[in-house]
Amino acid sequence: MLLEIKDLHTYYQESHILQGISLNVDQGEIVCLLGRNGVGKTTTLKSTIGLVKPRSGEIVFKGQNVSRMPPYTIAKLGVGYVPEDRRIFPTLTLRENLLMGVKSGRKGHDDGWTIEKVYKYFPALQPKERQKGGHLSGGEQQMLTIARTLMGNPEVLLIDEPTEGLAPLIVDTVEQVIQDIHQQGVPILLVEQNMRVALRLAGKIYVISKGKIVFQGTCQELKDAHEIREKYLEV
Repeated sequence: MLLEIKDLHTYYQESHILQGISLNVDQGEIVCLLGRNGVGKTTTLKSTIGLVKPRSGEIVFKGQNVSRMPPYTIAKLGVGYVPEDRRIFPTLTLRENLLMGVKSGRKGHDDGWTIEKVYKYFPALQPKERQKGGHLSGGEQQMLTIARTLMGNPEVLLIDEPTEGLAPLIVDTVEQVIQDIHQQGVPILLVEQNMRVALRLAGKIYVISKGKIVFQGTCQELKDAHEIREKYLEV
């Protein structure tokens, strides 16, 4: 198993946010963590990448427990993180933002991600490469954030709410980008609250509510689980 999250308990001060979360991502998978706002989806990703320290439980990446490691160490090991708030550098050009994604000490492979390869998969970015990040549209910033993370040649990609707040046409573009990345062999753990997006992209789905996993299964199994969808999802 490439990435395993085992019985994770995470707190903000005394608020018990994650209450025993367990899930896994293996090679070749797009796994979606699906749920409404405020139920612990983002906290799961932040705990995985080390931005929030879990109080108990384990995060195992390639057989190594990374639960107590700092974010930069986890990133260097091969975990890429695309945050919901994008965090691009507004005063740097698009190209400079991409170069910031290169991780020292993390070697690419023969088919690794370069600026030229990024432009092939994100053709809308190349004409804007000299523009400052703060002048890009929301959709362009989202694509830039994903592309910048790929520049570190991650072995697994954590993506937080990539379609949030985007126009439907841009959502379609972002979905296609995620599929293209997956076809390049990068496993993905995707956080979403849009069930339709999740069903189009994911092979395996976990539904989270109030810090607990309440469903695990395939897209078809979720479609058939009417009570789960009505109780825990926006349908």
